[in-house]
Amino acid sequence: MTQRFETFVTSITQIYRCIQKIKTHEMLPLGLKSTHVMCLFYLQQHPDGLTSAQLAALCEEDKGAISRALSTLESKGLAAFGDQPGQRKRYRTRITLTAAGQEAAQRMDASIQAAVEKGGQGLSDEGRAAFYNALQTISQNLQAVCSEQGETI
Repeated sequence: MTQRFETFVTSITQIYRCIQKIKTHEMLPLGLKSTHVMCLFYLQQHPDGLTSAQLAALCEEDKGAISRALSTLESKGLAAFGDQPGQRKRYRTRITLTAAGQEAAQRMDASIQAAVEKGGQGLSDEGRAAFYNALQTISQNLQAVCSEQGETI
């Protein structure tokens, strides 16, 4: 049991660190940080836009962190707030990618695809399906443990 715990935690930590390094490397040319990757990713997936609250939920990030990330994306011309006349609550407006943001997201997608393919080398389709199924099960089980302890994830 101890070996399984050590292998799991070490592997997940190494995977997470690699993902963060890849995100940082890919965002560097745009003058962005790794936190912007998921914002670009989800905004690309939702061309009609998302509110900052929706984006925070999808990214599983703090609303303040998403707000700061969106301000940066807006200042760099990658995202736009769909402010409507008379609407003062900016956090309720939909955010969409600009043409430049869509182009950046498409370049990012190519990098994501390459990283996912490289990471999954040597796995059969069945092995990959089993891995993702197991990973989701472990995630759900651990979220239940945290919920029982009063923690939110």
